[in-house]
Amino acid sequence: MTSEADFAVTVREWDRAEGLYASAAKLCPDTGAIWINLGAVRMRQGNREGARDAYKSALADYVDDSGRDPADTEASIRRAYVLVLLSRLDDARAVIDKARAKNPDDMRLRGFVGNHELDAMVADPAVKSLTP
Repeated sequence: MTSEADFAVTVREWDRAEGLYASAAKLCPDTGAIWINLGAVRMRQGNREGARDAYKSALADYVDDSGRDPADTEASIRRAYVLVLLSRLDDARAVIDKARAKNPDDMRLRGFVGNHELDAMVADPAVKSLTP
């Protein structure tokens, strides 16, 4: 279903993509990437509130992932990304700082912080276009 939705996005069939991602999210509600894609498509449709709801579902999924495995720093980075999409920059920074404190030797986080990737997300026009 998500593959078909991805294809619908490439041909800019937003309504079709939205329906497919929504169906996939119902089948796999604990998959944050599906929720993010659903939110992005809803933004293309001008459905800001629907996008916000989808992003909040993605955030809940990534919070659960972080809770299950605090060493999973990728979940923290994804969580920060969703917080940026929700215009919660201070919370995004706090998530990264907390993950960095718990995992000071993690190379992924070290690179993320050292390369100022959070600031790059905030400044990216593509990310801004997805922000409800």
